This record gives sequence, structure tokens and C-alpha cells, in this order.
Amino acid sequence: MSNKSLTALVTGAGSGIGQASAVALAGIGTRVALVGRDGAKLEATRKLVGRDDTLVEPCDVADRAGVDAMAERVLSAFDHVDILVCNAGTNVRDRSLAKLSPADWDLMIATNLTGAFNLVHAFLPGMRVRGEGLIIQICSIAGLRASLLGGAGYSASKFGQAALGIGIGREEGPRGIRSSVIYPGEVNTPILDARPVPVPQERKDAILQPEDVAAAVRFLAQLPARANIPELVIKPTVDDWA
Repeated sequence: MSNKSLTALVTGAGSGIGQASAVALAGIGTRVALVGRDGAKLEATRKLVGRDDTLVEPCDVADRAGVDAMAERVLSAFDHVDILVCNAGTNVRDRSLAKLSPADWDLMIATNLTGAFNLVHAFLPGMRVRGEGLIIQICSIAGLRASLLGGAGYSASKFGQAALGIGIGREEGPRGIRSSVIYPGEVNTPILDARPVPVPQERKDAILQPEDVAAAVRFLAQLPARANIPELVIKPTVDDWA
């Protein structure tokens, strides 16, 4: 894929990793569609991207009909999507199994896992037709090792998202479609606000920043089509990995 004509769609683009990834991809000449639930936040990201051809598409990825309608509009404007960044995600405050409610479980599965599937279902067929494309799952280290910090529900949803990404790569690689799963450790994003215990500013400064994960997204996007990284772990230097 040539950077001159690349198009990308980034979910959760109103803040955090999604916003930083949209800015990073635009920085290498990519047209970007910004997807998220809050239109005002997406407009703020559009200003940071600084391209007149940036699309703003408010949408809840858990709403399959809404995703399908959004995909029609994006494909009408962009013709195709080369890079799909499945970044939208959520967690809840009451994470222990002793407190986790069925409603909160459903919310995490619907957003973190089914939301990623809805996007893949909408955009993968076009990639098959063209015989190329890159799908990136912004997962979590909790999708590799079940985490008490993230909680059982969040970990389960992220294990599922990781399996989806790996499955895409194994099935679609022979058709020229690349799939990558990024597993970030702790990142200083608004999702920290849902923590049961507030995160001190000193800790926020020491962990990954959104632009760090966005740099990994940009790296994957700039690889030649013959090269694929199925899985990539990125963690704060100060944290253990054992």
C-alpha cells in the first residue's frame, strides 16, 4: 500500500489512543475517518488532525445497524478503507467478580469484543475484494494474561478481541490482508477514570502515553504489504513483564 492514497478508520477517536493514532496516521499522509460516540470530541480530534478531508462519524460500535450505516457513509466518501483501527473500549468501576453486574459484563463484551467484530464485518469484505488491507486491534496486556487490575470481565473481552485479531490474520493472510493485535500495558487515557482507586499523577506520568501506542500503529501502517506483525506487546519501562 502506498501512503499517497491510504485511508484509515479509527474508533474511539475522541480521546486517548484513538485520537493519537488518528493524528499519527494523518501525519504520514493518510485520510482518516474518526468514529466515536461523542461528536464534539471527534470535532476536537479533527482540528488536531488538520486535514480538510477528515471524516467525523459519531457512532456506537456496539450498535451493529449503526456501524453498518456508518460504514456505508465512509465507503461512499473514501471508496475504501485500507487501515481499520479497532480501538474503542471501555471498563467499569466494580470489577471484581463479587461486584461485577451482568449489565457491566454485557457492556464490556458489547463494546470491546462485539464492537470490534461489527467493524470487521463491515469493512473486511471490501478488503477481500481489493486483496489488501490492515486491521489493527488495540487490545490490552489483560488480553494475554487475565488481570485483577483490569478485572475478569475486561480481561475476558480482551482475550476475545485478541482471538478475533489472530483469527483474521490466519484466515485472511493468504488473501493479502494483514491483522495485528497490539497489547498495551497501562496507558494514561481517560479509561483510568473508571478505576476503583484513583491513579496518582506520578503513576500517570510514568506509564505509557497515548502517542506511544500511536507510534506502534504508525509503524504497522508503514510496513510493506509483504510484512506482518501478528502480535505486539508495548508496556511501560517501569513495569515488570514476567
